[in-house]
Amino acid sequence: MRLNPILEQLGSYPIAVVHERARAMRESGRTVIDFSIGDPREPTPSFIPDALKSSVPEVSQYPTTAGLGDLRNAIVGYLQRRFGVDLDPETQVIATSGSKEAVFNTPLAFVDRSSGDSVVYGTPGYPIYERGALFAGAAAEPVILREDFVLRATDLSAQQWRRARIVWICTPHNPTGAVTERSELLDLLDAARASDTLLFSDECYADVYEESAFPNGPPSLLQVADDGSPGVLSFLSLSKRSGMTGYRSGAIVGDPEAIAALKKLRTATGTASPEFVQAAAVAAWSDDAHAGKRRRAFAAKRAVLRKAFDKLGMRVVASEAGLYMWIETGDDLATTDRLLEAGVVVSPGRFFGPGGEGYLRLALVPSVEECEQAVEVLVQCLS
Repeated sequence: MRLNPILEQLGSYPIAVVHERARAMRESGRTVIDFSIGDPREPTPSFIPDALKSSVPEVSQYPTTAGLGDLRNAIVGYLQRRFGVDLDPETQVIATSGSKEAVFNTPLAFVDRSSGDSVVYGTPGYPIYERGALFAGAAAEPVILREDFVLRATDLSAQQWRRARIVWICTPHNPTGAVTERSELLDLLDAARASDTLLFSDECYADVYEESAFPNGPPSLLQVADDGSPGVLSFLSLSKRSGMTGYRSGAIVGDPEAIAALKKLRTATGTASPEFVQAAAVAAWSDDAHAGKRRRAFAAKRAVLRKAFDKLGMRVVASEAGLYMWIETGDDLATTDRLLEAGVVVSPGRFFGPGGEGYLRLALVPSVEECEQAVEVLVQCLS
């Protein structure tokens, strides 16, 4: 069968090999503590599924592309509380079926295949930036991040800025948890506007952070954008903030002209969140207390694991925000194999692209008790 050559070019996610080995160990009866996938296990707060169940209609009808007005208003309210920014719910917000599909599909609305457009993103990073760019017909231009894993305006040459139709940033960063400071966001925005480049910020982990390190939370690109957020889009998600990974619920907010283009694209593809899921999202975006409770649960896990790496003398890089810990090691593949044989599953840094070699990523998914068990294995295996 003939396939799109990009499918063959990209292949499968490398982490699938590790998952297969871990599954085989479980099936053989061994205990496995899995830090490889960022899919939290804390129960979704009960008021969220309650809102969903009460909104399932007797007659199912197509949802609107833009999303319910109540949802767009709830998102705008959240953004005002969290970042102190004011957006127009009618023109600056669109609901999505999670953030992954939104990040993947968005370049389709803005890339001109005939113009040699490129899409720039930092590496190591989330693989979907590259995949969305290639399927849209753009040239994918990864930029290897410095040791603090923050993409800065000066990391791109003048030629890269001129070629780029889109520059992606991710803050807090997956896989490292690095946070882009407000001044760095402003520098990126100035450079993007000078080159007529769209600047898109993946902010799916905005509400997962160490409160001692970020008393006001990590900043958003929206905070440095002018009124109307020209040339800027922020991508949001309820997956980690509210424990709604399976609900597939997120949003894109920012430039009204870009939002209008995305409405056209997403109407054409039939991509819209079911309205009963949107009702659950209204409840989630309207409440901040549950997000704080989840944030502190992740912080407790991070504190337990940090003890092991401090004892081992292994450097924990960034890792004060987001759902992950990023650990400097020697050979990341060999270390991953050693830990897997002992029943602890981690992700080698190179699986997230060039620049990730020599690091491990641990997703803060297992329980605190499991993290404590993992500490013993880490110390035994890596001493």
